[in-house]
Amino acid sequence: MEKPEAKILNTPTGQLNTTNLSIKKLLIPKEENSSNNISNLKDLPHEAFTFDQVKMSWRRFAHEAKAKGMETFYNAMIKREPKLIGENTLIMDVDNQIQIDYITPHLQELIGYFRNELKNFSIQIELNLLENNEVEVKFLTGKDRFANMAQKNPNLHSFKNIFNLDIEF
Repeated sequence: MEKPEAKILNTPTGQLNTTNLSIKKLLIPKEENSSNNISNLKDLPHEAFTFDQVKMSWRRFAHEAKAKGMETFYNAMIKREPKLIGENTLIMDVDNQIQIDYITPHLQELIGYFRNELKNFSIQIELNLLENNEVEVKFLTGKDRFANMAQKNPNLHSFKNIFNLDIEF
């Protein structure tokens, strides 16, 4: 096999084949791409959708995430339904920072899924960290259980007295 002959240049061309990164070259394509994305989003469909369609798509994506092995994402999506704020913004409530850290890298995939499913490319999804998580209390005694139920329904105290019930077992 013969090697092709090397090209001999008499004058410099200004185009060097280097692996050095240039900040200027890195910034210019991003600006062009962002302006192209904005104009492309205006051309894409923006169909109206119902909250029922959102819930169905939400569940479908959750089951797809479970099939891919993303149990944390699946559990976060199934635990609560999304909230629709405004026309095109969905709020996903999460319990803790760990879920936010896990979901954030997959958020663009979720947004893309919704945009394609609902044929509305102006949909945005935001994560909301819940401050007051209701902690599931495990009651140890019957007295503790009764106190919790009586807190929700004060009439239980009167039933206890009327029927002379013993809750201290």
